[in-house]
Amino acid sequence: MIHDQYTEKLSFPVRSMTKLTETIWSMVIECPSVAEQAVPGQFVHLLPEGDFTLRRPISICEIDRQEGALRLVFEVRGKGTAVLAALKPGDTVNMLAPLGHGFTLLSRESRVILVGGGIGTPPMLPLAKHYGENAVMISGFRSEQQVILQADFAETGTETILCTDDGSAGVKGLVTVPLAAAISTKKPDLICACGPMPMLRGVAALAKQNGIPCEVSLEERMGCGIGACLVCACQTVDRNGDTQFLHVCKNGPVFNAEEVVW
Repeated sequence: MIHDQYTEKLSFPVRSMTKLTETIWSMVIECPSVAEQAVPGQFVHLLPEGDFTLRRPISICEIDRQEGALRLVFEVRGKGTAVLAALKPGDTVNMLAPLGHGFTLLSRESRVILVGGGIGTPPMLPLAKHYGENAVMISGFRSEQQVILQADFAETGTETILCTDDGSAGVKGLVTVPLAAAISTKKPDLICACGPMPMLRGVAALAKQNGIPCEVSLEERMGCGIGACLVCACQTVDRNGDTQFLHVCKNGPVFNAEEVVW
């Protein structure tokens, strides 16, 4: 991430828009300079056209350096994201990127367990592509209607485990159940997770109990996206046991799970 390049180019063309579910969309943005710098776990900040002052943070779902593009998968939750979902191929979008601190990338031979909950699933895809068959991907959704990206994960060679709250697809129940089973089968070198806070809390607890390094991507409301405001502050603890407030946008969104005050 290079701060002095934020203002060099903010307008990027939309290459494609695909509707994945009733509320979730996949957008591919042509941005060679951004794709060259981006790493798994970072996010972009999009400004919808119209009477909007705040940008919308969206995690990076795929990084295609060869094609010079980023793929974003996001959920329509309000007027701003609805405007973004209405974009067509050939339209341009105002974007600050890449932003934030991403996941640690170990060697491709490392065993890693990836856990995604709901719209926290997309940022796991670049990691699945990196580790391939050495990774296990556990996805959790409310029901079959919200399930996304399962074919994408399967194409990476990653073992995929699907969970739904109501049992309408995959295994019924929480992601922590198959996570515990996967840990007992073969202890991983790292666990990476993104999703709702209760899920992350459970994942972090399992990792700590088993002595496994764990990194979590936190979801918080953001203002500026570059650490200038205090909207996305989160409480953490340093090595000395002292608590401090850090910015999810700048210091995160990825944190060592043991540093987060749950």
